[in-house]
Amino acid sequence: MTIEQNFLPTGLAGPEIGNRLAAQPYQYRRRELVEPDWTRLPGWRDVTRSEWESAQWQRAHCVKNLRQLRDVYGDLIPETFYRDLEHDQAESATMSLLIPPQMVNTIVPGRVPDLDAVYADPVRRYMLPVASDRDREWPSHPHATRDSLHEKEMWLVEGLTQRYPTKVLAELLATCPQYCGHCTRMDLVGTSTIQFSKLKLETKQPARLDGIIDHLQRSPQIRDVVVSGGDVANVPWRLLEDFLTRLLAIDSIRDIRLATKALMGLPQHWLQDDIVRGMERVATLARRRGVNIAIHTHVNTAQSVTPLFARAAKTMLETGIRDVRNQGVLMRNVNDSPDQLLDLCFALLDEAGVIPYYFYMCDMIPNSEHWRLAVWEAQEIQDQIMGYLPGFATPRIVCDVPYLGKRWVHQLTGYDRTRGVSHWTKNYLTSIEADDPAAAYRLYEYFDPIRSLPGSGQMWWRREFPATDRSPAMAGAPACTS
Repeated sequence: MTIEQNFLPTGLAGPEIGNRLAAQPYQYRRRELVEPDWTRLPGWRDVTRSEWESAQWQRAHCVKNLRQLRDVYGDLIPETFYRDLEHDQAESATMSLLIPPQMVNTIVPGRVPDLDAVYADPVRRYMLPVASDRDREWPSHPHATRDSLHEKEMWLVEGLTQRYPTKVLAELLATCPQYCGHCTRMDLVGTSTIQFSKLKLETKQPARLDGIIDHLQRSPQIRDVVVSGGDVANVPWRLLEDFLTRLLAIDSIRDIRLATKALMGLPQHWLQDDIVRGMERVATLARRRGVNIAIHTHVNTAQSVTPLFARAAKTMLETGIRDVRNQGVLMRNVNDSPDQLLDLCFALLDEAGVIPYYFYMCDMIPNSEHWRLAVWEAQEIQDQIMGYLPGFATPRIVCDVPYLGKRWVHQLTGYDRTRGVSHWTKNYLTSIEADDPAAAYRLYEYFDPIRSLPGSGQMWWRREFPATDRSPAMAGAPACTS
């Protein structure tokens, strides 16, 4: 008898063990990546492969308004959808419309789209939100804020946010190649919408970057810089390479992370010869200096992992950077099941060499309640995805708590499930708390979406915030309690 047989339950034969293992809650299957056929869409019926794989063509043909979207879909989608989208753009949208063809092509990727399929599609749900998606009673949480993480409040100089003792966020610009409906930086990024005027960076970009570098040169306690915006794919390469070279000359900097959703949304950008050669120069310099440089991207669904994205990610790894990592956002009706997250993580890891890193809970910005999940829901999903992926590639689901920072969803210290209020602690001071040592010992609050609460909890919020008193776009910050 083998050791394995010795440990089989009495009366259970080998084939029965196989059947039991085959009945796991999640079944891993490696799926071949296929680039969706863009010619299935009337507006791109005559687009050649060389045009499609051109970054310039992609940028020139981004969908920026309803007319351009109609031109893409032709008569495949009836006018009711466009009226729904127009209604949302007029009354709720926090981000203006901007989607590269590459992303549009991943909406209903496997067939000619129709109305029902477009409405149900997860990429559409967060890139093209419509009025009927929104929560009608609670489109926003009463404690939602335009700058939900208070990043501007924590600027050391314009565009340089410090929320953690050794890490900073450098916002180089306020634009992206694509605008996501759930963007946590909706207060800064993109052009103003009908309902929301955007914050403007006042200092000209070269001077602003000089100010960031100067501050970091005088701050030896900072070792880790996230270079973001906006999206670094919108920074002219010469300017971005110069900024990274100057960062690499600062002895205290040990980690640099480039934030770009465009690795997925516009992979053609990162496949351009001049960008690849530039990244090779930066990676070589980083290795020589002993600095880790990585790319952080933002993919939310497995259908977004296409051959072009995989080629772009692998090309970046071949330049010599340390890693490409994914930071997705957990959203209702987009990726809120264990199967959806695991399908995405395996596609990233197996086909693109991308490490699943974080899934953030959707932040408490205005008009986001229909996307947000409760902390307990995120905890359940985290539990259910454990054990399938390698440990180094098992993503953590994190809650970015206002005035605190990222916390794994199981790290809360108290939780009122009825009212949906969770309490969290931290062990450091942010850049605005140097004169307030007690800030490290406070309880910080995060709020579940109200429609996820039991009836008694929903009634409590209705009494506290009658419909006539709800103005979430201008609401104050979530409270801190001592």
